[in-house]
Amino acid sequence: MTDGSVLKRYVTTFAPAFVVGVAYYAAARIGLLQELVNGQVTPLWPPTGIALVGLLLFGLRTWPGIAVAALVVNMSVGPIAAAVAISVGNTFAPVCAYFLLRRVGFRVELDRRRDALALIFLAAMVGMAVSATIGAGALVLTGVVSPADFAATWSVWWTGDAMGVLVVAPFLLALRAVRTVRALREIRLWRWIEFLALLAGTFVVTAVATRTTPNVVFLVSPFLIWAALRFQLAGAAPCALVVSVVTIQAVASGSVPFADTDLLTSMVILQAFNASAALTALILATIIAERNQAYAQVELACVRLAEVVSQLDRGRLVTALIPPVSSPTYEPSSGADE
Repeated sequence: MTDGSVLKRYVTTFAPAFVVGVAYYAAARIGLLQELVNGQVTPLWPPTGIALVGLLLFGLRTWPGIAVAALVVNMSVGPIAAAVAISVGNTFAPVCAYFLLRRVGFRVELDRRRDALALIFLAAMVGMAVSATIGAGALVLTGVVSPADFAATWSVWWTGDAMGVLVVAPFLLALRAVRTVRALREIRLWRWIEFLALLAGTFVVTAVATRTTPNVVFLVSPFLIWAALRFQLAGAAPCALVVSVVTIQAVASGSVPFADTDLLTSMVILQAFNASAALTALILATIIAERNQAYAQVELACVRLAEVVSQLDRGRLVTALIPPVSSPTYEPSSGADE
């Protein structure tokens, strides 16, 4: 085996883990800007979405990059014993979610309702409970958080990890569908204008709804529905991300709708709202995608049927133009003359 082939094999093996680890670390530093508990528990933890997508796209070979990045991040904000335990939970949770999704036949195209439901309930709700339990437990055992604050810490942790899966993972999978600059250039100008107007409207309406006294957060739903109907996952995922980020910022800043609630209650409200928004966007987007696929299959079947009918008609025409060849009749001899 040549040195070039050995180097290529090592690059192929370790490059995905390195890229995912770097992205995990960068996203973690951004996520810590919205910490609510002890400087390290945040209601939106983007690295979980990055870790899960890395596992889905490149397989289990990316877990060392996730583990190293999680350890480096947690060592910078807490005791080393807690950092080690938390990094184990941060690695184990997306791996568990990865196996759960593989178990149900998850497809990264997110073009089926079952895929959206699996991402929401298996990966986000079930898988991320692992990291929340290990992380909150580690903070309590190391004395960083008092036992009385375990429930609030666990709720914030679980909310952050679940939201990372619900809003970041679909966004990254939607970006994966656009692989070339040429594909972007083929999109018409008016579609770009509509998409940008949709994002701007979602941002403005969410910001107003989460910072005013009347509870008008339901005004966000039409924008999510519009995004799913017009752009499917490519529109629903960015809008859901915008809604989640703006709402979490409102909770962190203690805006009017969340000013008179404690941390645990705010996390319950936040989780319910963001989960409902993500559920609406993803489920409707997958329903529209399934409808489009069914329409395309019916159209293809009609085209093939038309081709078959055309071939049959040509065969009948040829048969009508060419008369059948009559076979000679055989008349038996009457015998010798008497």
